Amino acid sequence: MAGLLALATAMGIGRFAFTPLLPMMLSDGVVDLPSASWLASANYFGYLVGALLCTFQPWIWKRLGFLPPLVATVWLRGGLVATALLTLGMALQLPVAWPLLRFAAGVASALVFVYTSGWCLAQLSRLGAPALGGVMYAGPGAGIAISGLLASGMVALQWTAAAGWLIFGVLAALLTSIVWSTFSERDSRAGAVAGGPSANPAVREEAPAGRPQMLLLASAYGLAGFGYIITATFLPVIARQAMPGSGWIDFFWPLFGVGVVCGALLATRIPVAGDRRYLLAGAYVIQALGIGASLLSPTLAGFALGSMLLGLPFTAITFFAMQEVRRLRPAAAASYMGLLTALYGIGQIAGPPLVAWLLQRSRTLVEGFTLSLEIAAGALLAGALMYLWMARAYPVLLRQNLR
Repeated sequence: MAGLLALATAMGIGRFAFTPLLPMMLSDGVVDLPSASWLASANYFGYLVGALLCTFQPWIWKRLGFLPPLVATVWLRGGLVATALLTLGMALQLPVAWPLLRFAAGVASALVFVYTSGWCLAQLSRLGAPALGGVMYAGPGAGIAISGLLASGMVALQWTAAAGWLIFGVLAALLTSIVWSTFSERDSRAGAVAGGPSANPAVREEAPAGRPQMLLLASAYGLAGFGYIITATFLPVIARQAMPGSGWIDFFWPLFGVGVVCGALLATRIPVAGDRRYLLAGAYVIQALGIGASLLSPTLAGFALGSMLLGLPFTAITFFAMQEVRRLRPAAAASYMGLLTALYGIGQIAGPPLVAWLLQRSRTLVEGFTLSLEIAAGALLAGALMYLWMARAYPVLLRQNLR
């Protein structure tokens, strides 16, 4: 539960509060769509930098002996405090500082994500309950749903976006105070994050996977970042273009969050006796179908179905991918979790500028968004094919039999 609340703070608020507040910022006239795209990219670039920092921290700490011990929960706590402060900072009417604030919030969210994932999965593994990790990944969905519903209420009350940022900053601080004592320094050094027994005893003694296999896994995971980010960033804006004046528009983003929560909880009920890469491929296809639903039917039903289908596999993808990292490289899981998160961040960075470029060269906003969504769906399908190829090229059962 502490992991759930930490991810709800860092991801649901620190990263994704921008999406439901974007229409309010546009209405207030403090940003336009091109500048909003670059603000989103600043956050995603920060997420990439934070992920790379997590990837290379063991290497840096090993070579700089004067640095203090690498304690996961210290970085985790620091990331949560930074998330609250940076979210509050967005309430200030200083547009020139907003790119820096969103960048720093991205760094903080990556640190919290990687170290929360590693710490909680290691603890659950030692307790013999690794499948419960899926509950933790319901956190981003819970944060998305709550932030979306709060933003809907603010729109109804005609509040400003600055008030929204202030409320979300206070909420982030409250959630941080709730989980603060749980993340103690006990069993929290880098080794506790990186190591620990494998979640699947049947493959615990496999030799570590080779670098090409890990790079393929990371690349396929990065396509998920690109594939979902266009819809996740611009969903309220896209819905407003397709259904102007509808009273249901502000509920599509919370519905996405509900889908995320449901998908994360369902992931804990799926028996993983075989190959997780088939599950990952299926999750990518579901997200592609979600994008296709809003393209084929830009109506209330189409956007509702699309929001649910996009959300259902969202954190299930992360859960299965992080568990796959622990299976393939158990002794260096934290670094490779950082690598996957970095590739995911690169995919996210590419999405919003692509939208801005296509919007400038399209005759209408609808045409630009449509082409953007088609490209996103194609990327997800390509990622699904990569997982299917990896499952055939590096079969789990074959590796077990040759052990």
